[in-house]
Amino acid sequence: MKPLFGYHMPTYTFPGVPPERLFDRAAELAKAAEDSGFGLITVMDHFYQIQGVGPETDEMLEAYSTLAALSQRTSKAMLGALVTGVTYRNPAVLAKAVTTLDVISGGRAVLGLGAAWNEDEHRGYGIEFPPVGQRMDRLDEALAIARAMFTEERPTFEGRYYRVDRALNIPRPIQPGGPKIIIGGGGEQRTLKIAAKHADMTHWFPLGLEVLKHKTKVLERHCEAVGRDPTTIKRTMASPVLLASDERHKAEVLERVMPERRPYIKIGTPEEAAEALRPYLEAGFSGFTFNDNILRTPEDIGLAGELLRLLD
Repeated sequence: MKPLFGYHMPTYTFPGVPPERLFDRAAELAKAAEDSGFGLITVMDHFYQIQGVGPETDEMLEAYSTLAALSQRTSKAMLGALVTGVTYRNPAVLAKAVTTLDVISGGRAVLGLGAAWNEDEHRGYGIEFPPVGQRMDRLDEALAIARAMFTEERPTFEGRYYRVDRALNIPRPIQPGGPKIIIGGGGEQRTLKIAAKHADMTHWFPLGLEVLKHKTKVLERHCEAVGRDPTTIKRTMASPVLLASDERHKAEVLERVMPERRPYIKIGTPEEAAEALRPYLEAGFSGFTFNDNILRTPEDIGLAGELLRLLD
């Protein structure tokens, strides 16, 4: 089965592109990704640029405004945030926003949700940043509310942190059962336990195949504990391969990769990348995301299209 390729957009900083043209450039890249066979287009849900991608002061567009606009420039790829921080929005309002995205995109929205981590932007925007255990509790409750608002007519939920009382969500999502839920992160004690309850997809960093196999077993144990078939959860990950057209291009790409991730990353032509990805496919991973800070042009994106055809 052909894997799902996701095009992730963590940066809106393009040399020589003024603010009024940033979205047009982002939309051009998203459309090129869709045309090359990418089935998922995602943006970050951050208000400041994050360390490892660029300076904090780099341009950053708000996630759901951007996704709504991208829905009108694309026609096939799923659209979502990878991933929304649970602390940033009331979960019922978030479910409404994602439902609206599903409606205006013709049934292409996904809900990506995680526990949030960037304390600086919480402080700057005056958003509460509770301890990680509380953020995990909030994540669990928020996902229960979102699922209920996607699937029930007038859901009521009473939790420790969040509540809804016969909440309306009209119009209903276009997708039967509502947008698919992606949970980001591989924490074994809480995140994967929550994923076993709520996720349609998980998304992990490329920490090495053996580590990811171990996390798969942890997820399977959590699924067993809640009576869920683990094969109903698709496992996706940030791509462990980077694409380049030749040796010179490889050197240019390598300069943009975070040094701490280089031990887990291979770089090569589409043919070389296909060989590097096959062990992950054999281990059950069904989706890989590629970043726009690496695939910076339609030509770069075309290399991923070649890779996808080689894996078909």
